[in-house]
This record gives sequence, structure tokens and C-alpha cells, in this order.
Amino acid sequence: MSQEPNEAYLLHDVLKQVSRSFYLTLAVLPSQVSKQVGIAYLFARAADTIADTGQVDRSARVMFLQQFKLQFVRESLNWDEIGSVQAMMAPQQGHPGERKLLENLETCFQIYERLEPEDQEEIRQVLPTLISGMEMDLNVFPGESEAHLQALPTMADLDTYTYRVAGCVGEFWTNLAWAHLRGIRRNWDREQKIRIGIRYGKGLQLTNILKDLPKDLRRGRCYIPLEMLEAVGLEPRDLLDKKNMSRFSPVLQKLVGITLAHLDQGWFYTMSIPRFEFRLRLACMWPILIALRTLHLLTTCDNMLDPTQNLKISRLEVYRIVLSTTLTGGGKHVGTAYWGHFRKAIG
Repeated sequence: MSQEPNEAYLLHDVLKQVSRSFYLTLAVLPSQVSKQVGIAYLFARAADTIADTGQVDRSARVMFLQQFKLQFVRESLNWDEIGSVQAMMAPQQGHPGERKLLENLETCFQIYERLEPEDQEEIRQVLPTLISGMEMDLNVFPGESEAHLQALPTMADLDTYTYRVAGCVGEFWTNLAWAHLRGIRRNWDREQKIRIGIRYGKGLQLTNILKDLPKDLRRGRCYIPLEMLEAVGLEPRDLLDKKNMSRFSPVLQKLVGITLAHLDQGWFYTMSIPRFEFRLRLACMWPILIALRTLHLLTTCDNMLDPTQNLKISRLEVYRIVLSTTLTGGGKHVGTAYWGHFRKAIG
């Protein structure tokens, strides 16, 4: 009988396969919080994989997602349900990393059970919220192609969605840092930082929504609120035609403004991390600098509705950000210069 994969295998090898960019963040996090963040990420990625497994009937995906969520709601784990989700969903995965993750779902829960009770509670708080955002996807968007294209109805719905799938992570992240890093406890007003951390997460998610707009439209998902489109005489299907970019521009400008306001708060959050907690500062600095550069790309490209446009920054540039900020120990000078340059260019 083969040996069960260990903690290092899941939190390094498998995590690296399912998220190269987040793997960099996890690698630099202080050791006091890296395991908790890593296992929470693997749970979130497992849930997202379940929700997006198109080979499985939508109603079955909703059921398996609900079973998965209940593991964080009930007082104790149901190993039969965990095994059922693992057995039914893992073989459906074409991506090797996602298949490995779901094949080892039971091991993820074993790692979770070895965490301190307070850390388990933080994960029990954030995972149901994250999964509720995935359930929102399945409930709002009825199909998997542009033939079933549907939009979120209102700005309030968009704000709720960005909180559920990303904003809540800012709260989780802040609570973990507060619990485990003495320098954070001495220097932070936790409730204030939770509010700002939520906005940080929303800004990252809004950036992803704008970056992925052409791809999501062709998957039947329009995260641009219908009320915003109707205000300029558009409907979701119009965004499939790149010729409508000029009509869409006022909506884009408004959404970019909202995104920047959130990211500005995220940068304040990052720079408020004490210098001696430089690993945590780097872990917060990299995603927000990458997001700002991505936002710069999509606001300066020829036409962001064109699905052939590349709105993803190069791996070389990611490594340049990582290297330059690491060499300065997360100092404000290099990061702020990079931030200021692209922030000014966007407006």
C-alpha cells in the first residue's frame, strides 16, 4: 500500500500545481501563519474545482458543494461525505494538479484537524462564505456558454459577490496575522484593518473580473451589473462584440474607479504592516502590485472586449516585482515607486 501523501506534498507540490502565483505568496509568508493560509487556500481551490467541473451535472455539483461546505458548518466532520466528494469529483478532473488535490481531500482535512482550535475556527468562518460565492455563481448563471449569458442584476449584487469570493479573505488574513504575529498586535487596530482588508480583497477580485471579462462572457457569465449596462443602452450580449467598446467605456471607467479606490486601501493596508514583519508585507505587496499592473494593461490595451487581447502580465514581470521588492526587504521605496508609476498612469 502506498504511503499517504504528507503535509509538505500538499502544501508545496500540489499547491504549486494549482496556483503558481499564490505559491509565491505562501512561500514568503511567516511560518506562524503559512500552514493555515495554505490549507484554507487548498480547500477554497477544491470547492472552486467542484463548482467548475462542467462534466458533472449542475445539480450534482450544487449537492457536492453543499456537502463540502457543511464540513465547516457542522461541529464534526463527516468522513463518508468527504470520501464521496473525493471519489466522485477527482476522476472528472483533466488538470493534473486539481485531480491530485481532490484525490487527497481527506488528507487536507486531516491536516486541518491538527491545527489549533482557534485556527480551525478562522477557517470555519471563511470557507462557508467563499463557497457561498461559488454557489452564487451556479445560481445566477444558468449555463456554461454564451448561449446562456446572464448578468448580475445590480451593483449591490457585485459588491456582495466580491465580498464572498475575496473580501472575506482580507478578514481571515487579518485575524490570523493578529493572532500569531506579536508585531501586528502591537501596531494594528484590528477592526479598522479588517475593514480595509475586506476592501483589499474586493479590489483584487474586481481586477480579475475585468481581466477575465471576455472569457467569462463566453462561459455565460457577465459580472458587469445589468443596471450599469442598461444605463448606457447595452445588454450583456453586446459585450461579445468588440465593436461595442466605445459604448462600454463609461462603464469600464466607473468600474476601474471603484477598483482603484479599493486597491488604494489595499496599498495602505500593505504599507501599514510594520517593516520588521517584512515577510507579511511582501506577501501583501506582490498581489496588489500585480493587480495594479494588470489594471494598467486593460486600461491601455486596444480593446479589452477583444478575446485575443492578452491582459495577463508576463511571468518575467512577476519575477521582477518579486525580486526587486525582496532585495529591499519589503521596503516602501521600491514598492511605492512601482505603485505610484502605474497608479498615476491609470488615473
